Order: sequence, then structure tokens, then C-alpha cells
Amino acid sequence: MTLGRADVEAARERIAPFVRRTPVLTLGADAFGLPGRLTLKLELTQHTGSFKPRGALSKMLASEVPEAGVIAASGGNFGLAVAYAAHTLGHHAEIFVPSTSPRVKAERIASLGAEVRIVEGYYDEALEASAVGAEETGALVMHAYDQPEVVAGQGTIGAELSEQASDADSVLVAIGGGGLIGGIAAWYEGRARVIGVEPEASRSMSAALGAGHPVDVPVGGYAADSLGTKRAGMIAFDVVSRHVERVVLVPDDAIRDAQRRLWDSVRLFAEPGGAASLAALLSGAYVPEPEEHVVALVCGANGDLAAID
Repeated sequence: MTLGRADVEAARERIAPFVRRTPVLTLGADAFGLPGRLTLKLELTQHTGSFKPRGALSKMLASEVPEAGVIAASGGNFGLAVAYAAHTLGHHAEIFVPSTSPRVKAERIASLGAEVRIVEGYYDEALEASAVGAEETGALVMHAYDQPEVVAGQGTIGAELSEQASDADSVLVAIGGGGLIGGIAAWYEGRARVIGVEPEASRSMSAALGAGHPVDVPVGGYAADSLGTKRAGMIAFDVVSRHVERVVLVPDDAIRDAQRRLWDSVRLFAEPGGAASLAALLSGAYVPEPEEHVVALVCGANGDLAAID
């Protein structure tokens, strides 16, 4: 399907009673030594510490959830979101988590009442295991980034931003499977530049754009637990192909540096994936114009603060 602004508006109405309207922090001229104006969208303050509950709630509220409940695979943040949404709405949840994800994420998923299954490998191995589980139980499948209701739910961040930073010229968004940037770009539809940011070690969307369709890529690197996806989602690829100006790549060291500087400058802790958009600015992967108003989406905080010491 082709996702558009109306889908995001419908998702926003569905999830409004259950999500936080997350704040923005406008840092003004010369923040971090950058040209132009910088605003941070603090989606790391959303329930469960990432943007993911928007999509999880959107999908659940738009679906008939069977008695078996819901089932999902996740490197951590979507699992937390599904567990939170299921707990909030009164459904059973079973989450398949890859062994490469931080243990704290699996523990937090379990603390929300979900049944957790650890699968050796990365996200895609967990996804395969969850598909088998869904066939056995009949539970509603929740995909982290390739269901229209999920992508539209993530796009509600764009709807908020258009009110909070109405004069934004550019919005920088990290990419894993693409659900976040797909939803935000579907909202803006070219009204602001949307720039994708991927780690050099996990570049599923860049590879898809180069090939003209989603393809398998190697997965690894510092941000793999949240941005490491073997293949970009088809829904997101369609939106990105039409409405995203470009996708830039950032090295692991730049992501670590962005985490440290966020902490040192404004006392915000972002997990690696959550700091990727700022890393694009600090590393020069994206260079704004002198008067450009840039919004960097800080999209998650579920990591270990000790990792940036």
C-alpha cells in the first residue's frame, strides 16, 4: 500500500489517549558548534524510552486481537513497546528477542508482563522464530517496521513536530528497518526535507535505494541492537523513495561521540540508535546551511550509560 498523511492522521487519533506528546529542546544558533539552528525532538521521553509505542498501539488498536494475544520480534525497543501496549490494553504478549540485544531490554520486557524468548543471533533470527510461534498460537503478528498501522503510528512524531517546530527546514531521522522515517516522511510529504541516517555497518535503506528495491545486507556495528536490520521494509522503502531527500552514513565512532556530547552538553542519555541523527551533524555527514533550522530526532534511551564513559 502507499502510506500517506491521512493514514498518519488516523493513527494519531487512535493513539492520542495512550501516548505522550514528547517535548522539543531548541538549542539555537551555534549549538555543538554547528551552523544554523538546532532543535532536538526528545522522543526518548516516550513511554518505554523510545518512539516504538506509537506504532505498537496504532497496530493493536486498529486490529482484532485474538485470545492468544500478540507476538513480535524485537532487538528490544519494539518488544518493550508491544509489551507496554499489550499491558495497557489487556492482551497477552510473547516477544522474541535476539541474544545480541542488551540484557536490560529483555529484563524490562519481562517486567511489563510479556513472555520473553531469547533467540541466538540478530533481529532477523528472532523474526524467523516469531513467525513459527505465530503459526503455532494464532497470535496477532506485530512487525517492528513493515505494517502500515505501525509505520503510520511512528509518523505521528512528524505531526507533533509540524506544530512544535513549524519552521523546520530539515528533519534528521535514524533508520533501522525504516518504519520511523517512513512514517515521518509520509506525514511531511516534502513540506520539510527529511534526511535519513544509517550506521556504516548496517545500511539496509541505502542498499535498497541503490538496488531499486529492498535487498539483504550484512548487519553489525555499535548500533546494531536498534538499527541493525538485514532488509529495509517495503512500506518504508516506497515512502523513502518518494519523499526522503537522501540517506547519509555515519561511523560507529561518530555515534559514540554524539552520545557523549549529548550527555556532556544537555545531560541527555541516548542509546546508539537514538544518537545517530545528531551524529550525522557532528560528523559532517550532513552539513546544514548557515540559516537552516534542523531538527534531530533523539529517538531512544534504552542503553547503558557506562558504555560512553
